[in-house]
Amino acid sequence: MKIEQRPFGTTSDGHAVTLFTLTNNHGNSVELIDRGATIVSVNVPDRDGKRVNVNLGFSALDGYLQRHPYFGSTVGRVCNRIANGRFAIDGREYQVAQNLGAHHLHGGLVAFDALMWTAEPIQTSWQVGVRMRLVSPDGDEGYPGTLDTTVEFTWNDDNELTYTFTAETDAPTHLNLTNHAYWNLAGAGSGTARDHVVTIQADQSLEVDDDLIPTGRQIDVAESVLDFRQPRVIGDRIDELPETKGYDHCYVLRGTPGELRPAALAVDPASGRTMEVMTTQPCMQLYTGNHLSGQADAGGFRQHEAFCFETQHPPNAANQSAFATTRLNPGETFKQTTLHRFGIE
Repeated sequence: MKIEQRPFGTTSDGHAVTLFTLTNNHGNSVELIDRGATIVSVNVPDRDGKRVNVNLGFSALDGYLQRHPYFGSTVGRVCNRIANGRFAIDGREYQVAQNLGAHHLHGGLVAFDALMWTAEPIQTSWQVGVRMRLVSPDGDEGYPGTLDTTVEFTWNDDNELTYTFTAETDAPTHLNLTNHAYWNLAGAGSGTARDHVVTIQADQSLEVDDDLIPTGRQIDVAESVLDFRQPRVIGDRIDELPETKGYDHCYVLRGTPGELRPAALAVDPASGRTMEVMTTQPCMQLYTGNHLSGQADAGGFRQHEAFCFETQHPPNAANQSAFATTRLNPGETFKQTTLHRFGIE
Protein backbone atom coordinates (compact mmCIF):
# COMPACT_ATOMS: atom_id res chain seq x y z
CA MET A 1 0.00 0.00 0.00
CA LYS A 2 1.16 3.52 -0.61
CA ILE A 3 0.38 7.20 0.01
CA GLU A 4 1.18 9.85 -2.56
CA GLN A 5 0.93 13.63 -2.22
CA ARG A 6 0.81 16.33 -4.85
CA PRO A 7 -0.25 19.97 -5.08
CA PHE A 8 -3.92 20.51 -5.95
CA GLY A 9 -3.90 24.28 -6.31
CA THR A 10 -4.05 27.35 -4.10
CA THR A 11 -7.03 29.00 -2.44
CA SER A 12 -7.85 32.68 -3.00
CA ASP A 13 -6.29 33.51 0.37
CA GLY A 14 -3.04 31.74 -0.50
CA HIS A 15 -3.37 28.33 1.14
CA ALA A 16 -1.76 25.48 -0.76
CA VAL A 17 -4.12 22.51 -1.07
CA THR A 18 -2.71 18.97 -1.12
CA LEU A 19 -4.22 15.94 -2.85
CA PHE A 20 -3.52 12.67 -1.01
CA THR A 21 -3.87 9.42 -2.96
CA LEU A 22 -4.25 6.21 -0.94
CA THR A 23 -3.68 3.05 -2.98
CA ASN A 24 -4.08 -0.49 -1.71
CA ASN A 25 -2.31 -3.62 -2.94
CA HIS A 26 -5.10 -4.30 -5.45
CA GLY A 27 -4.55 -0.93 -7.17
CA ASN A 28 -7.82 0.53 -5.85
CA SER A 29 -7.54 4.06 -4.55
CA VAL A 30 -9.06 6.93 -2.60
CA GLU A 31 -8.22 10.61 -3.13
CA LEU A 32 -8.60 13.25 -0.41
CA ILE A 33 -7.86 16.96 -0.07
CA ASP A 34 -7.18 18.97 3.07
CA ARG A 35 -9.59 21.72 2.04
CA GLY A 36 -12.82 20.72 3.74
CA ALA A 37 -11.35 17.30 4.71
CA THR A 38 -12.90 16.16 1.45
CA ILE A 39 -13.18 12.79 -0.31
CA VAL A 40 -12.39 13.54 -3.99
CA SER A 41 -12.61 10.07 -5.53
CA VAL A 42 -13.02 6.39 -4.72
CA ASN A 43 -11.82 4.10 -7.50
CA VAL A 44 -13.04 0.50 -7.31
CA PRO A 45 -13.66 -2.32 -9.85
CA ASP A 46 -16.86 -3.82 -11.23
CA ARG A 47 -17.50 -7.55 -11.74
CA ASP A 48 -15.35 -7.44 -14.90
CA GLY A 49 -12.45 -5.71 -13.16
CA LYS A 50 -13.13 -2.28 -14.70
CA ARG A 51 -12.14 0.36 -12.18
CA VAL A 52 -14.00 3.71 -12.06
CA ASN A 53 -14.55 6.55 -9.61
CA VAL A 54 -17.86 6.12 -7.76
CA ASN A 55 -17.76 9.39 -5.77
CA LEU A 56 -19.02 12.68 -7.21
CA GLY A 57 -16.56 15.57 -7.12
CA PHE A 58 -14.37 17.90 -9.17
CA SER A 59 -11.15 17.22 -11.05
CA ALA A 60 -9.67 20.60 -10.08
CA LEU A 61 -9.65 22.79 -6.97
CA ASP A 62 -11.74 25.57 -8.51
CA GLY A 63 -14.86 23.42 -8.23
CA TYR A 64 -14.41 23.08 -4.48
CA LEU A 65 -13.82 26.81 -3.97
CA GLN A 66 -17.34 27.74 -5.09
CA ARG A 67 -20.56 27.01 -3.21
CA HIS A 68 -20.92 23.38 -4.31
CA PRO A 69 -23.31 20.68 -3.00
CA TYR A 70 -20.89 19.55 -0.25
CA PHE A 71 -19.33 16.92 -2.55
CA GLY A 72 -17.32 14.59 -0.29
CA SER A 73 -17.06 17.24 2.41
CA THR A 74 -16.68 16.90 6.15
CA VAL A 75 -19.71 18.82 7.44
CA GLY A 76 -19.84 20.66 10.77
CA ARG A 77 -20.01 21.94 13.39
CA VAL A 78 -23.58 20.71 13.07
CA CYS A 79 -24.67 18.92 9.91
CA ASN A 80 -28.24 18.95 8.63
CA ARG A 81 -30.70 21.48 10.09
CA ILE A 82 -31.17 23.57 13.23
CA ALA A 83 -34.58 25.20 13.38
CA ASN A 84 -34.38 28.99 13.06
CA GLY A 85 -30.64 28.74 13.69
CA ARG A 86 -31.25 28.94 17.43
CA PHE A 87 -30.62 26.83 20.50
CA ALA A 88 -30.05 27.31 24.22
CA ILE A 89 -27.32 25.90 26.46
CA ASP A 90 -27.82 26.19 30.21
CA GLY A 91 -30.34 28.98 29.72
CA ARG A 92 -28.22 31.05 27.35
CA GLU A 93 -29.55 31.55 23.82
CA TYR A 94 -27.31 31.22 20.77
CA GLN A 95 -27.99 32.35 17.21
CA VAL A 96 -26.06 30.64 14.45
CA ALA A 97 -26.09 31.40 10.74
CA GLN A 98 -29.44 31.18 8.94
CA ASN A 99 -28.25 29.93 5.57
CA LEU A 100 -31.33 27.93 4.54
CA GLY A 101 -34.16 30.42 4.70
CA ALA A 102 -34.84 30.90 8.41
CA HIS A 103 -32.87 27.78 9.31
CA HIS A 104 -29.26 26.68 9.79
CA LEU A 105 -27.80 24.07 7.43
CA HIS A 106 -24.55 22.08 7.52
CA GLY A 107 -22.60 24.37 9.84
CA GLY A 108 -23.36 27.78 8.34
CA LEU A 109 -21.91 30.15 5.78
CA VAL A 110 -18.20 29.33 6.08
CA ALA A 111 -18.24 25.96 7.76
CA PHE A 112 -15.94 22.95 8.04
CA ASP A 113 -16.39 22.06 4.36
CA ALA A 114 -14.89 25.41 3.30
CA LEU A 115 -11.90 25.55 5.68
CA MET A 116 -8.32 24.34 5.48
CA TRP A 117 -7.44 21.42 7.74
CA THR A 118 -3.90 20.50 8.71
CA ALA A 119 -3.07 17.03 7.40
CA GLU A 120 -0.51 14.29 7.89
CA PRO A 121 -0.24 10.86 6.24
CA ILE A 122 -0.53 7.75 8.40
CA GLN A 123 0.43 4.18 7.57
CA THR A 124 0.38 0.84 9.35
CA SER A 125 0.99 -2.71 8.20
CA TRP A 126 -2.63 -3.06 7.09
CA GLN A 127 -3.89 0.40 6.08
CA VAL A 128 -2.93 3.81 4.75
CA GLY A 129 -4.61 7.07 5.57
CA VAL A 130 -4.60 10.75 6.37
CA ARG A 131 -5.23 12.44 9.71
CA MET A 132 -6.71 15.93 9.41
CA ARG A 133 -7.22 18.49 12.18
CA LEU A 134 -9.20 21.72 12.49
CA VAL A 135 -9.45 24.12 15.44
CA SER A 136 -12.71 26.08 15.31
CA PRO A 137 -12.54 29.18 17.54
CA ASP A 138 -15.14 30.25 20.08
CA GLY A 139 -17.94 32.10 18.26
CA ASP A 140 -17.22 30.46 14.89
CA GLU A 141 -20.49 30.72 12.90
CA GLY A 142 -22.12 31.62 16.23
CA TYR A 143 -21.22 28.42 18.09
CA PRO A 144 -19.79 28.62 21.61
CA GLY A 145 -16.50 27.06 22.66
CA THR A 146 -13.19 26.44 20.96
CA LEU A 147 -13.54 23.07 19.26
CA ASP A 148 -10.57 20.85 18.38
CA THR A 149 -11.65 18.32 15.72
CA THR A 150 -9.79 15.47 14.03
CA VAL A 151 -10.93 13.22 11.21
CA GLU A 152 -8.89 10.16 10.35
CA PHE A 153 -9.47 8.58 6.93
CA THR A 154 -8.08 5.09 6.28
CA TRP A 155 -8.11 2.68 3.31
CA ASN A 156 -7.13 -1.00 3.31
CA ASP A 157 -6.87 -4.12 1.15
CA ASP A 158 -10.47 -5.07 1.94
CA ASN A 159 -11.55 -1.93 0.05
CA GLU A 160 -12.77 -0.39 3.30
CA LEU A 161 -12.83 3.38 3.56
CA THR A 162 -13.19 4.34 7.22
CA TYR A 163 -13.43 7.78 8.75
CA THR A 164 -13.34 8.47 12.47
CA PHE A 165 -14.21 11.84 13.96
CA THR A 166 -12.93 12.92 17.37
CA ALA A 167 -13.44 16.30 19.00
CA GLU A 168 -13.05 18.16 22.29
CA THR A 169 -14.30 21.56 23.43
CA ASP A 170 -13.41 24.06 26.16
CA ALA A 171 -17.04 25.15 26.67
CA PRO A 172 -20.43 23.45 26.20
CA THR A 173 -21.40 23.42 22.53
CA HIS A 174 -23.28 21.35 19.96
CA LEU A 175 -21.58 19.06 17.48
CA ASN A 176 -22.92 16.73 14.77
CA LEU A 177 -20.33 15.67 12.19
CA THR A 178 -20.86 13.75 8.96
CA ASN A 179 -19.30 13.23 5.56
CA HIS A 180 -21.44 14.30 2.62
CA ALA A 181 -20.12 12.00 -0.12
CA TYR A 182 -22.37 11.45 -3.14
CA TRP A 183 -22.28 7.91 -4.54
CA ASN A 184 -23.04 6.36 -7.90
CA LEU A 185 -21.71 2.80 -8.04
CA ALA A 186 -22.02 2.72 -11.83
CA GLY A 187 -19.48 5.54 -11.91
CA ALA A 188 -19.64 9.28 -11.33
CA GLY A 189 -21.18 10.87 -14.41
CA SER A 190 -22.65 7.62 -15.72
CA GLY A 191 -26.25 8.81 -15.37
CA THR A 192 -29.08 8.15 -12.97
CA ALA A 193 -28.69 6.32 -9.66
CA ARG A 194 -32.41 5.61 -9.47
CA ASP A 195 -31.78 1.98 -10.46
CA HIS A 196 -29.55 1.24 -7.46
CA VAL A 197 -30.94 -1.26 -4.97
CA VAL A 198 -30.81 -0.04 -1.37
CA THR A 199 -31.34 -1.64 2.03
CA ILE A 200 -31.45 0.47 5.21
CA GLN A 201 -31.24 -1.05 8.69
CA ALA A 202 -34.01 1.06 10.18
CA ASP A 203 -37.61 0.50 11.24
CA GLN A 204 -38.30 4.18 11.91
CA SER A 205 -37.58 7.58 10.46
CA LEU A 206 -37.89 11.08 11.90
CA GLU A 207 -41.12 12.89 11.09
CA VAL A 208 -40.45 16.33 9.61
CA ASP A 209 -42.40 19.50 8.89
CA ASP A 210 -42.62 21.31 5.55
CA ASP A 211 -39.09 22.72 6.07
CA LEU A 212 -37.68 19.24 6.81
CA ILE A 213 -37.25 20.11 10.48
CA PRO A 214 -37.91 17.07 12.71
CA THR A 215 -41.05 17.40 14.81
CA GLY A 216 -39.68 15.18 17.58
CA ARG A 217 -41.71 12.13 16.55
CA GLN A 218 -40.34 8.86 15.20
CA ILE A 219 -42.59 7.15 12.67
CA ASP A 220 -42.65 3.57 11.46
CA VAL A 221 -41.49 3.13 7.87
CA ALA A 222 -43.36 -0.15 7.34
CA GLU A 223 -45.14 -0.29 3.95
CA SER A 224 -44.44 3.41 3.33
CA VAL A 225 -42.42 5.17 0.64
CA LEU A 226 -39.59 5.28 3.21
CA ASP A 227 -39.48 1.51 3.71
CA PHE A 228 -36.05 0.11 2.74
CA ARG A 229 -36.03 -2.67 5.33
CA GLN A 230 -35.80 -5.11 2.42
CA PRO A 231 -33.76 -4.44 -0.76
CA ARG A 232 -35.63 -2.01 -2.99
CA VAL A 233 -34.78 0.03 -6.08
CA ILE A 234 -34.36 3.71 -5.17
CA GLY A 235 -36.50 4.86 -8.07
CA ASP A 236 -39.45 2.55 -7.33
CA ARG A 237 -41.37 5.15 -5.33
CA ILE A 238 -39.18 8.24 -5.47
CA ASP A 239 -41.78 10.14 -7.51
CA GLU A 240 -44.18 9.86 -4.56
CA LEU A 241 -42.08 12.56 -2.86
CA PRO A 242 -42.73 15.65 -5.03
CA GLU A 243 -42.38 18.11 -2.13
CA THR A 244 -38.74 17.15 -1.57
CA LYS A 245 -38.10 16.00 -5.18
CA GLY A 246 -36.86 12.71 -3.80
CA TYR A 247 -35.50 11.25 -0.58
CA ASP A 248 -34.16 13.64 2.05
CA HIS A 249 -35.08 11.72 5.19
CA CYS A 250 -33.35 10.72 8.40
CA TYR A 251 -33.55 7.09 9.52
CA VAL A 252 -33.16 5.86 13.10
CA LEU A 253 -30.75 2.97 12.77
CA ARG A 254 -31.22 -0.34 14.53
CA GLY A 255 -28.83 -1.42 17.23
CA THR A 256 -26.92 0.42 19.92
CA PRO A 257 -25.46 3.85 19.10
CA GLY A 258 -21.75 3.87 19.80
CA GLU A 259 -21.32 0.33 18.45
CA LEU A 260 -20.12 -0.21 14.88
CA ARG A 261 -23.07 -1.94 13.21
CA PRO A 262 -24.68 -2.29 9.77
CA ALA A 263 -26.48 0.81 8.52
CA ALA A 264 -27.10 0.36 4.80
CA LEU A 265 -26.23 -1.54 1.65
CA ALA A 266 -26.30 -0.22 -1.92
CA VAL A 267 -25.98 -2.38 -5.04
CA ASP A 268 -25.64 -1.36 -8.69
CA PRO A 269 -27.09 -4.38 -10.54
CA ALA A 270 -25.52 -3.40 -13.86
CA SER A 271 -21.89 -3.25 -12.70
CA GLY A 272 -22.18 -5.56 -9.71
CA ARG A 273 -20.53 -3.00 -7.42
CA THR A 274 -21.74 -2.95 -3.83
CA MET A 275 -21.22 -0.58 -0.92
CA GLU A 276 -21.93 -1.65 2.64
CA VAL A 277 -22.04 1.05 5.32
CA MET A 278 -21.42 0.48 9.02
CA THR A 279 -21.46 3.19 11.66
CA THR A 280 -21.47 4.02 15.37
CA GLN A 281 -23.86 6.93 14.74
CA PRO A 282 -27.53 6.69 15.77
CA CYS A 283 -29.04 7.92 12.47
CA MET A 284 -28.48 8.18 8.73
CA GLN A 285 -29.87 10.68 6.23
CA LEU A 286 -30.76 9.27 2.81
CA TYR A 287 -30.47 12.04 0.22
CA THR A 288 -30.89 11.36 -3.49
CA GLY A 289 -29.23 14.42 -5.03
CA ASN A 290 -32.61 16.11 -5.47
CA HIS A 291 -31.13 19.54 -6.13
CA LEU A 292 -28.23 18.64 -8.41
CA SER A 293 -28.72 21.14 -11.22
CA GLY A 294 -26.51 19.85 -14.01
CA GLN A 295 -24.70 23.21 -13.93
CA ALA A 296 -21.01 23.88 -13.37
CA ASP A 297 -21.43 24.48 -9.64
CA ALA A 298 -22.83 20.93 -9.39
CA GLY A 299 -20.03 19.46 -11.49
CA GLY A 300 -22.47 18.94 -14.34
CA PHE A 301 -24.24 16.26 -12.34
CA ARG A 302 -28.04 16.15 -12.56
CA GLN A 303 -30.91 15.35 -10.23
CA HIS A 304 -30.86 11.77 -8.86
CA GLU A 305 -27.46 10.95 -10.40
CA ALA A 306 -26.19 10.04 -6.93
CA PHE A 307 -27.28 9.31 -3.39
CA CYS A 308 -25.86 10.12 0.04
CA PHE A 309 -25.75 7.99 3.17
CA GLU A 310 -25.01 10.72 5.76
CA THR A 311 -24.43 9.01 9.11
CA GLN A 312 -25.13 11.43 11.93
CA HIS A 313 -27.08 12.35 15.05
CA PRO A 314 -30.68 13.50 14.65
CA PRO A 315 -31.16 16.88 12.94
CA ASN A 316 -32.20 19.72 15.24
CA ALA A 317 -31.23 17.65 18.29
CA ALA A 318 -30.12 20.89 19.93
CA ASN A 319 -33.83 21.72 20.28
CA GLN A 320 -35.26 18.24 20.86
CA SER A 321 -34.54 16.80 24.30
CA ALA A 322 -35.96 13.39 23.29
CA PHE A 323 -33.29 12.94 20.59
CA ALA A 324 -29.78 11.55 21.00
CA THR A 325 -27.95 14.63 22.22
CA THR A 326 -25.47 16.62 20.17
CA ARG A 327 -24.24 18.54 23.21
CA LEU A 328 -20.50 18.24 23.90
CA ASN A 329 -19.10 19.36 27.23
CA PRO A 330 -15.55 20.12 28.37
CA GLY A 331 -13.81 16.95 29.49
CA GLU A 332 -15.80 14.79 27.07
CA THR A 333 -14.50 13.36 23.81
CA PHE A 334 -16.79 13.08 20.80
CA LYS A 335 -15.90 9.98 18.78
CA GLN A 336 -17.84 8.47 15.87
CA THR A 337 -16.79 6.04 13.12
CA THR A 338 -18.28 5.19 9.73
CA LEU A 339 -16.99 2.47 7.39
CA HIS A 340 -17.75 2.03 3.68
CA ARG A 341 -16.90 -1.45 2.36
CA PHE A 342 -16.83 -1.78 -1.44
CA GLY A 343 -17.37 -5.13 -3.06
CA ILE A 344 -18.80 -7.04 -6.03
CA GLU A 345 -21.77 -9.36 -6.39
